Amino acid sequence: MSVGTGIEPYLMLALAALLAGLLDAVAGGGGLIQIPALFGVYPQATPATLFGTNKLASICGTGIAARTFWKTVPLDLALLMPATGSALLFSFAGAWAMSVVPPEIFRKVLPLILALVAIHVFRHKDFGAEAGEGVSGPKRTAAALVLGASMGFYDGFFGPGTGSFLVFLLVRFFGHDFLRASASAKIINVACNLAALVWFVPNSEPLWTIAVVMALSNMAGAWLGARLAIKEGAAFVRKVFLLAVLALIAKTAWDAFLR
Repeated sequence: MSVGTGIEPYLMLALAALLAGLLDAVAGGGGLIQIPALFGVYPQATPATLFGTNKLASICGTGIAARTFWKTVPLDLALLMPATGSALLFSFAGAWAMSVVPPEIFRKVLPLILALVAIHVFRHKDFGAEAGEGVSGPKRTAAALVLGASMGFYDGFFGPGTGSFLVFLLVRFFGHDFLRASASAKIINVACNLAALVWFVPNSEPLWTIAVVMALSNMAGAWLGARLAIKEGAAFVRKVFLLAVLALIAKTAWDAFLR
């Protein structure tokens, strides 16, 4: 779907970035909209160029969402500090690894992992509705480091569904409700995006003008999404999370087996 030059690609990608920012702020999964839009408008561009452009736009929106949540939702800094630090380090390692090892290893197993996540949330109706028990004591810091490292590396190396995985894992292992998990995931995501950009910008040629347009739209969508999540609460975030995961399953299964 190459649209050539002129204002049309800017309008199309601005709309995609707006919707991606809104979805990502609520439950993750913004890349489901933004990355295919970039590849559709610029099919001749290299993947590194488009992923770099996507990261530039995404980090702006994620930063706005994180700031909006930070001012309203109580966050667990004892968890977030080690998780964010390890995500920063390992996301850079993942971005580097992508240049050495093809990320195809994840492509066929990702729909299955996402399906297991969806089944778990569907089966447990109260999952993430309220704060619950999670890892505690010294194990909590170790678990936070593992969370940040694994999700950071995955985001740098492959990426689809990172925000949704973070939300699920924060609910499942750290006792967060869906709203608090979504807010915490944005802080960690900022670190992932920043580290990936440290690699992508010098090693690719991002579409800077497009990135600026998409960044502004992504920020607007992220602000709207974060405000909506705060207003509607954990039950709303849970519903959007399930929709995002189902869409991710469909998209990743198509890419892995049908395309």
